[in-house]
Amino acid sequence: MGRYLSGQVHVFGGAEHPHALRRLRASFPEIDWVPGPGDGPALTLITDPDSKEGSYRVVRDGVNVTVTGGPFSGVIFGVEDLIGRGGHHPGRMVLPEADIDETPGLTYRTFWTWDHSTNWELSQIGQQEIGVFNPYGKPPDGFLRDYKRVVDFCSKNRIAAVVIYGFLRDPHGGVEAAQDLCRYATERGVRILPGIAIGSYGGVYWEGNSQWNLANWLRANPQHAATLEKGVGFQISDLAFPLNFPKSDYTLSACPSAPETIRWMEDGVQWLTETFDIGGINIEAGDYGVCGCERCQLRRDNPAEAARRRDTYGDYWSHTDMAENFPRLYARAKSIKPDLWIYSEIQWDNLLDPVAHAAQRKLPKGGIYQHTTNRTYWGRIQQGLTRDYVATLPTQPNVLRCQFACQWNGDDRTERYALNARVFGDMARVCDRTGMDGLTIWGEPSPYHATVELSYLGFAQFSWNPRLLWEDFVDQTAAPLLGGVEAAKDFVAIAEELDAQQAMDPERLRALQGRAAAHRADDEAGRRWLSLEDQIARRRYMGA
Repeated sequence: MGRYLSGQVHVFGGAEHPHALRRLRASFPEIDWVPGPGDGPALTLITDPDSKEGSYRVVRDGVNVTVTGGPFSGVIFGVEDLIGRGGHHPGRMVLPEADIDETPGLTYRTFWTWDHSTNWELSQIGQQEIGVFNPYGKPPDGFLRDYKRVVDFCSKNRIAAVVIYGFLRDPHGGVEAAQDLCRYATERGVRILPGIAIGSYGGVYWEGNSQWNLANWLRANPQHAATLEKGVGFQISDLAFPLNFPKSDYTLSACPSAPETIRWMEDGVQWLTETFDIGGINIEAGDYGVCGCERCQLRRDNPAEAARRRDTYGDYWSHTDMAENFPRLYARAKSIKPDLWIYSEIQWDNLLDPVAHAAQRKLPKGGIYQHTTNRTYWGRIQQGLTRDYVATLPTQPNVLRCQFACQWNGDDRTERYALNARVFGDMARVCDRTGMDGLTIWGEPSPYHATVELSYLGFAQFSWNPRLLWEDFVDQTAAPLLGGVEAAKDFVAIAEELDAQQAMDPERLRALQGRAAAHRADDEAGRRWLSLEDQIARRRYMGA
């Protein structure tokens, strides 16, 4: 009995941590998990508000176990760790031989998503794979069906937060569905961060009959519409094909120099913070056009803005707009919920270029500053980013956001189904080495696809422990999922060969499909191999 829990176990703190108790009952259904005191072994769940968020400690005293976790998620993560170590017998949970003490290497570990292209519930129509101004084509309950699966995965794998652009949209349930998701996620230790932009991206309410929807507000206040310097949209040099941005209500922008615009945004942020149990907000200045009205030009008449125009930094955004408006939205949200994570998007490919630093000095300490990198710029970051440089940035703390290893970089194929685990490990190590505090990746496709599942698990584990070796990840995580160490190595080799070449010799594809098929079995490992085999079969069918 000293090495495991069985029979009747008394649980203290279950009322405060209902999902932890739910997970224990689901994982070990033949153990009688009884709330409250009594004779026999006990499991105690405690939140320590002074510990780092997400950290946890598991202490054994004979048959009594105490899980102490940092705020918001620590107890959940600690219980998931116990479950993972506890074996598969439904009536006996094996206890660890020694105490467990875990702290995340990167504090901010986040999935970035759009509602319309997040496809985790695969048994419904309406899936999309790219775009920013898209209608929602799934059934109304599709939003919750997708995102509750996302939350479950994050909770089990210590991923702290999920950014959602399109968080509020009438076609997928509006306020009620968003409230439901927030309650569900908070109970499971996952922060929901609605994505908004200052005077664009629909305001606070992306689409619907709401006073906080930008199109509705501009219809009532047309004098505050932006006069864009260019046409709506943006292009990415690391993407092989041009993007299309059809004109619609989704592409409307408001002038950031109009005092009425930022007051409306402030009030919208207050409503968002008070109405939903959110864990934070992801705020950007918008990235598909800059207002060029006379007031905006005068306000931005400074050398930094001129340099950005000359050197193409900020073609689609203005750091001056960001620096003057983000602090107001940050302050309004924090005055209501001080523990919110408030991300500010510093936009693309400029982390190593100090052209924007003068504007950024106005940004408040404590905002989470997100520096996005495309694939080519990532090469510069790997070579040029240093701990001393990060320490002197005017923005603190800082996180890296991966804009590749998804649909937004690459050739005509999508990288969202590639095996991206290795690059996520590289990014986590660079963040750790240079003093960056977090990493954000795209989290839209379902982990039903084994390459995606391994990529997400790699992100989860390397961002938690950036010093984890690739070989250990393959041996400890991939191997049990794929049928053993040698099978896992073969899976990685096949997947990475496929990812590296847009076109391949048909005979080589046939040989790779045969290798994948040889691992197939009637179990979960076989299902994972089948998903890789299907990738190859589709390429053979298309002749490449």
